[in-house]
Amino acid sequence: MAEPKFEIQMLHDRVLIRLEHEAEERRSGSGIVIPATVKMANRLAWGEVCGVGASARTVKVGDKVLLNPEDQFEVELHAHTYLVMRERDLHAVATTETDHGTGLYL
Repeated sequence: MAEPKFEIQMLHDRVLIRLEHEAEERRSGSGIVIPATVKMANRLAWGEVCGVGASARTVKVGDKVLLNPEDQFEVELHAHTYLVMRERDLHAVATTETDHGTGLYL
């Protein structure tokens, strides 16, 4: 007998995020190459929202968000690692709207 499939629904203000993988090496603003082996302390990361709870008010599925990937809960689904966190722990949302933004673009 085949096992039933379950759809994941996030609860309350929880957000399910898939982290964007960084390139193997980065380049600083002045052109210095930073190898992939260099880990930077307290570095924030961008991720994509894959699920939101009913109480989440600011983000929606598909949004690109800025977050601290350390000290978050991880879950593995279909060989992909996702983060589960509260909406209030997100630092920013990348949007095409320019009403209240910083004037900076990705």
